[in-house]
Amino acid sequence: MTRIVAGAAGSLTLQVPKRGTRPTSDRVREAIFSALDARDLVRGARVLDLYAGSGALGLEAASRGAIHIDLVERGAEAAQVCRRNASVVRKALAGDIPIDVHAKSVQGYLDGSPAGEWDIVFIDPPYDVGEDEVAAVLASLAPLLAPGASVVVERSARTPQPTLPAALEVERRKDYGETTLWWVTLTD
Repeated sequence: MTRIVAGAAGSLTLQVPKRGTRPTSDRVREAIFSALDARDLVRGARVLDLYAGSGALGLEAASRGAIHIDLVERGAEAAQVCRRNASVVRKALAGDIPIDVHAKSVQGYLDGSPAGEWDIVFIDPPYDVGEDEVAAVLASLAPLLAPGASVVVERSARTPQPTLPAALEVERRKDYGETTLWWVTLTD
């Protein structure tokens, strides 16, 4: 079972696609948002959730005060689940927060994306997505980030550190069993 951990939509249960996704555990999601909240980054943020799956990361940000969420998921079933979950979360929130679901590939979305400066980006591809694809996504993403943006890359603990363009640097790494989080920021 996947649920919203905290915020205005806290404890709402989210649907999860039957196949093709690997939802971020509540424990890891709570760790991510504890770190973001400690730096006061979520409230008022524009959030991009790439390889969204159920949309849990982006929707957690909405519950905690982000002002705009884009969920990108190319799988048709998963995109439908994102839409249903977004509708449930939107109803639980008092305001009219834009939560947009884009049923297309991550690279296709980034290539056609306006220069909307993102404050927080979640990159949580299926573990079988290769390092070259992750590196290409990070290179395309770098010019779309706002100053001070945080990018959280979630991968298997067995994968190497993501290859980053010159504009980005790893701030820290944190392991949670089989899951590794890479915290990436813009270089100064």
